[in-house]
Amino acid sequence: MTEGAQQPLNDPADAWSGTADIRPQGSISIVVPVYNSEAILPDLIDRLEPVLRTCARWYEVILVDDNSRDGSWLMIEKLAREHDWVRGIHLMRNYGQHNALLCGIRTATGEIVVTMDDDLQHPPEEIPRLLAKLDEGYDVVYGTPEEEQHGFFRDAASQVTKFALQKAMGADTARNISAFRVFRLHLRDAFANYQSQFVSIDVLLTWGTSRFAVVRVRHDPRLVGTSNYTFRKLVVHALNMMTGFSVFPLQIASVTGFLFTLFGIGILAYVLIRYLVQGTTVPGFTFLASVIAIFSGAQLFALGIIGEYLARMHFRTMERPSYTVLSTTPPAAAAGTAGAEEEAAA
Repeated sequence: MTEGAQQPLNDPADAWSGTADIRPQGSISIVVPVYNSEAILPDLIDRLEPVLRTCARWYEVILVDDNSRDGSWLMIEKLAREHDWVRGIHLMRNYGQHNALLCGIRTATGEIVVTMDDDLQHPPEEIPRLLAKLDEGYDVVYGTPEEEQHGFFRDAASQVTKFALQKAMGADTARNISAFRVFRLHLRDAFANYQSQFVSIDVLLTWGTSRFAVVRVRHDPRLVGTSNYTFRKLVVHALNMMTGFSVFPLQIASVTGFLFTLFGIGILAYVLIRYLVQGTTVPGFTFLASVIAIFSGAQLFALGIIGEYLARMHFRTMERPSYTVLSTTPPAAAAGTAGAEEEAAA
C-alpha cells in the first residue's frame, strides 16, 4: 500500500513544495481517459502521486482505457498492482474521450473529481490551483491553457468546437473550456440517467450548476505520440454537440428561411416593377434557373438540419449505450470501498 493514499498527511516536510500551502481536500478522484498511451502512463502516475498526497486525505486515479491499440491496458493492470489507489477500466470498444470520461465519473468515489488527458499536457502540478479556485464557492473550474500550442487548423477547429459548446451550454465560460477540469461529485446526479452515444461532459455539467470558473494554467507539449483529435474529429464533435444538445442549428434554419422569403419577395417586387414601369419582363432561363437553385439550396440546407435532429431521435430509440465495460482491474472494488470506510472512521 502506498503510504498516504488513505491517511492524512501529517508531516509538512513530506509535502510537495508547490502545494505546501494548499488545504487538503477530503477525497479526490482523478479520471483519465486513456488511448494508446502505454509509454507515458508510468510518468503520469509518478507525477500525480506527490501532488495528490498533499492535496487530499484520500485519493484514487481511475484510468479508463478506450480500447487502445497498444499495450495501454497491460500497463494499467501493472500500475494497479503496484499502487492500490490506481484503478483501471477497460472499455469494450473505442467510444470516444467524453464517453470514457462519463464511465470514469460514474465510477468515482471522491468528493471532488479531476479530469485530465493522458499525455501530460495537463501538468498534475497545476491541480492545486484548480482546487483552490473551487474552494471559492464554484462547482466547476476549468484549467485553460495560457497559450494554445497546436497548428492553425487544429486551433481553428478548437474555436469552432468552443463556439458550439457556448451555444449548447448557454454560458460564456464555454469559450474557455478544457479537458483539464475539477468539479464536485454531486453534479453527476444531474445526468445519472443519461443514456446516449453522443456525450459532452461540459454540457452535462451545466445540467447541475451554473457556477463555473476558469484558471489559466501551464500547458506542456506532448512528450510521446501525437494528438488523437484531428481537425475532422473536432468539427464532427462540434456538429454533434450543436445538434445533440442545442437548437441553434434549427434557429439558423429558421432565420435562413425567413431571409430567403424576404429575398423571394424582393425578386417578385423587382419583376412586377420592371413590368409595370418599363413594360418588359425579366429575360428568362438564366434568371429563373439561378433563383430556383438558390431556393432549392436553402430548402435542402433546412431539410439537412432537420434530418440531423431526426437521426439523433432515431439513435435514442435504438438505446445504444454510452459505453460498455469489458473488464476492470482486480482491486477496483476494494480501492474505493476501503478508502471511503477509513475516511468515514476518521
